[in-house]
Amino acid sequence: MAENLRESPFGRFFGRMKHMENSKLIIYSVALVIYNKNRTKYLLVRRPLDDESMPGYWGFPATSKKYPDEPWEDVAHRAAKIKLGVKIEIIKMLGEDEIDRGDYILKLRDYEVKVIEGEVSVPQENEEGTQYNDMKWTNDPSELIKAAKAGSLCSRIFLKTNNIDWE
Repeated sequence: MAENLRESPFGRFFGRMKHMENSKLIIYSVALVIYNKNRTKYLLVRRPLDDESMPGYWGFPATSKKYPDEPWEDVAHRAAKIKLGVKIEIIKMLGEDEIDRGDYILKLRDYEVKVIEGEVSVPQENEEGTQYNDMKWTNDPSELIKAAKAGSLCSRIFLKTNNIDWE
């Protein structure tokens, strides 16, 4: 019965709404950390200059839950498909944190993932969410430190997990 409700127009409408807690919007998101084959570099993507949050910053590909009880792992797989055009295998969760963005609270998890099908490319030809305008493989945390100082939660989680001071 619950699945049928979710597939109904009523269910799809409410599925797009984010969770509210104490009158503040909560947005749940997942970021993907992808290493190259020998784990010497990781993938960063650049947000477009007209992006509402973090314009022009480098970070990890990410997307938000469509509904509060969407499984975190499903969000990670969807992010890989719609943001990078690939299929992934989840290796492990690296960490999670939250930040108050004023209008809403962002709760985010970083997952280390492995590409199992396809070649990473940006932007993707779909209308779903932010499409990145560039990508690079790096082992230099300086771009992530800049983003972390500007409020990038996925960057902060990654840097903390790797014992890199950004403050």
